[in-house]
Amino acid sequence: MNTNLSPHKLNCTDNAINKLKSLMYSKKNMKKKLRIAITGGGCNGFQYNFIFDEKINEDDIVLKISEVFIVIDYISFQYLDGGSLDYIENFSGSRFTITNPKAKTTCSCGYSFSLE
Repeated sequence: MNTNLSPHKLNCTDNAINKLKSLMYSKKNMKKKLRIAITGGGCNGFQYNFIFDEKINEDDIVLKISEVFIVIDYISFQYLDGGSLDYIENFSGSRFTITNPKAKTTCSCGYSFSLE
């Protein structure tokens, strides 16, 4: 397990941090961490997956940001490094989103993307 590898990082907006804190505290999920993974799928070839997980694997990158933990597997982290996690609420619903400078194209849904 690697913790806070520098200079690698995933930025988080205040909205994302506040939502993570709210979800963790309201459901007493303090042992759970937000796991972000990139998997094949979606209309552009890749998609982001967000789940709450207690398990930390040996090759996971663990980021502690303002009292919350984010877990990303090593391979996914290579494609997320330098990106930003946000939480948005609008007319179409609410969700976590990633702004990824390594994404070549992004679907309008915000979940699917292609890589360079």
